[in-house]
Amino acid sequence: MSDLAVALLALGLQDAQRHALDGPAARVSGREATPGGPVEWSVTKETLSGGKQEGVEIVTIDTGRMRIVVSPTRGMGILAVSGAGVRLAWDSPVKEVVHPKFVNLGARGGLGWLDGFNEWMCRCGLEWSGHPGTDTFTNNVGEEATMDLTLHGKIANLPASEVALFVDRKPPRTIRLRGRVDERMFYGPKLELRTEIAADPGATTFRISDLVTNRGAQEQEFQVIYHANFGAPLLEAGARVEIPVERVTPFNKRAAEGQAAWTEYAGPVAGFVEQVYQVRPLAGKDGRTTALLRNRAGDRGCSMAWSLKELPYFTLWKNTAAVEDGYVTGLEPGTSFPSNRKNERRHGRVPKLGPGAAWSASIEVELLGTAHDVAAVSRRVAAIQGDRKPVVDPEPEKRE
Repeated sequence: MSDLAVALLALGLQDAQRHALDGPAARVSGREATPGGPVEWSVTKETLSGGKQEGVEIVTIDTGRMRIVVSPTRGMGILAVSGAGVRLAWDSPVKEVVHPKFVNLGARGGLGWLDGFNEWMCRCGLEWSGHPGTDTFTNNVGEEATMDLTLHGKIANLPASEVALFVDRKPPRTIRLRGRVDERMFYGPKLELRTEIAADPGATTFRISDLVTNRGAQEQEFQVIYHANFGAPLLEAGARVEIPVERVTPFNKRAAEGQAAWTEYAGPVAGFVEQVYQVRPLAGKDGRTTALLRNRAGDRGCSMAWSLKELPYFTLWKNTAAVEDGYVTGLEPGTSFPSNRKNERRHGRVPKLGPGAAWSASIEVELLGTAHDVAAVSRRVAAIQGDRKPVVDPEPEKRE
């Protein structure tokens, strides 16, 4: 178990004050929880009503300089983030925060997940995380059987429990929103996700920390992809992504058509068919890598940093379709790429957890509100790349 996993389990009431977020609405303010603090902050909870968002719970963390909107009902996904003149969100055709009870994951050939897809960041997983299709499993009588896998798994459409706010007693008095999401069944996986979204008062950076535990008595496969989605105004014609690269491979023939400009973005194009790139990032001496999305002018951006030991793969999803159809790009660190699980297993990209074993990961997200901030991260990416030349595959990886 990593140091992060130990820290997540060990951090308790001796280190932080717990605030329950019970009932349909709640509010905790810095004035009450940390009197005398230099920055006023707040955490509010509300319950939405009407249409497909009836009963959806929303928690908003306001650091005083940044707002993070989280939906415990939708697997602790992050709906949107704003601060420093930067917006982390996209304009999905799905306008409501859809309650999971209205999402049929098996619809449209296993693409039903898209009925609720409009978050800035949602997780794909936990039993599987990729494209729909079939795979084998061992059934209740110990025989090999076939199962249908739906797009990106179940975790983003499972409501969280044990949702609570913790505020560190000591400076910088970090604000921590926590929840537990279970993906369990009889004769099936028994996976538990414990997640924390943490930010300091006055900050424009935050951290997502996850701990996945196998609560079963047998070894269990698992997959996690962090599907972080960006739209306008950060995404625009001339925007670009920067990441230190060991190797990049087009996902399919369609992606190979745009391989020469895979880091660059066009404006909205009606009828655009998505392009996906499988990236094996490089890490610095500390084992961590950084991805940067910056606008055309280079004066706004967002960076994500993580350990390649925890999340060794990165998927870039380019969907520069018409605004009405969802103009968006996805920057997606993961334990695998998003093809069907049987293909990922064939390539050795489906990890396993032993009985009671845990996996942890954390992603640091920074809002970049000035050209100076963007340039600093760009230099960091370039320093990791150094003089190492990336391998650019002209053809997709072979699949059955």
